[in-house]
Amino acid sequence: MPGIDAAAFEADLKLLEDAALEAGELALTFFGRDPETWFKGNKSPVSEADIAVDRFLGETLRAARPDYGWLSEETADDPIRLQHDRVFIVDPIDGTRAFLAGGDEWTVSVAVVDKGRPVAGAVYCPRRKEMFLAAKGGGASLNKDEITVSDRTETAGALLTGPYSIAANKDIQAAGFEATDVLRSLAYRLAMVACGRADVGAARGGPSDWDLAAADLLVQEAGGTLTDLSGEQLIYNRAKTRHPALVAAPVQLSGPVRNVLGKLIA
Repeated sequence: MPGIDAAAFEADLKLLEDAALEAGELALTFFGRDPETWFKGNKSPVSEADIAVDRFLGETLRAARPDYGWLSEETADDPIRLQHDRVFIVDPIDGTRAFLAGGDEWTVSVAVVDKGRPVAGAVYCPRRKEMFLAAKGGGASLNKDEITVSDRTETAGALLTGPYSIAANKDIQAAGFEATDVLRSLAYRLAMVACGRADVGAARGGPSDWDLAAADLLVQEAGGTLTDLSGEQLIYNRAKTRHPALVAAPVQLSGPVRNVLGKLIA
């Protein structure tokens, strides 16, 4: 990788880190204060906090990189993003249900994607004061300490993080996986794989670019993979932003995990 790209990725990462930290502090001003809330067409909740954080990130990041495209869960999609090689992909509050319920696992998730793959990403959990960062080729960190995926080599006994429908599935438990606490932020669940607190992360079909892009890079730079059930990496900033069922795992576990979970989470 040319040095100029590595330097650009690190510069973008610093921008994302600063913006995510400030966005998290903004979100906390609404936390626990019964913010105005409504439901989107897909029946998922959104609050005035989501909108305020989205507006802040949009203004901050786009002012710093006006030549980058923009894709956010809470901004009306503009197809002009497809004309950009580099795009910000943002989830202002990933885990809005947790945020509204007073949980502490919701995150701010921000990434830069270049030609379809993430090159810089930040996942910040304000309530736990945890900042996960990764730049392409530069490794991954949690609060500045290097992180890596687990070194487990067998699926039996592997700690699995996923939504309740996966974690509580008796067939999955019978296959030898042990469920961790159910976390309502997909980005945070994947970050748990990146830092080795969980061995495997799983998601049913339907997550969007903004749920995944930053955490995808975290897992990759920590020595793991995030793939669909056929083992293919995800491509971002396409016209359709949704993805199929996914598995995150250390490289050595990815194939075995997909073999076991393939029919159970598809």
